Amino acid sequence: MDTQGCLSYPETVGQMLGRALIGLGLVIVVIGLALTYASKLPFRIGRLPGDIYIHNNNTTFYFPVVTCILISVLLSLVMWIFHRR
Repeated sequence: MDTQGCLSYPETVGQMLGRALIGLGLVIVVIGLALTYASKLPFRIGRLPGDIYIHNNNTTFYFPVVTCILISVLLSLVMWIFHRR
């Protein structure tokens, strides 16, 4: 209860929605920057050592194992940082 005897909630629905939209906007900006500057990196995402690439006469098989692991670790780290509170 606050000083007036009313229940007070730390956040309203509007505040939570606003924070979610800001977070989504930041994620979109980060993805946009990553896509813009990915060609300037010294390595190519999706062509890392350890990714499986088999090319025969008429077929090509590509499975980015190391890229998937790297993205999974990065996303897990980001989620851990944001959900620590």
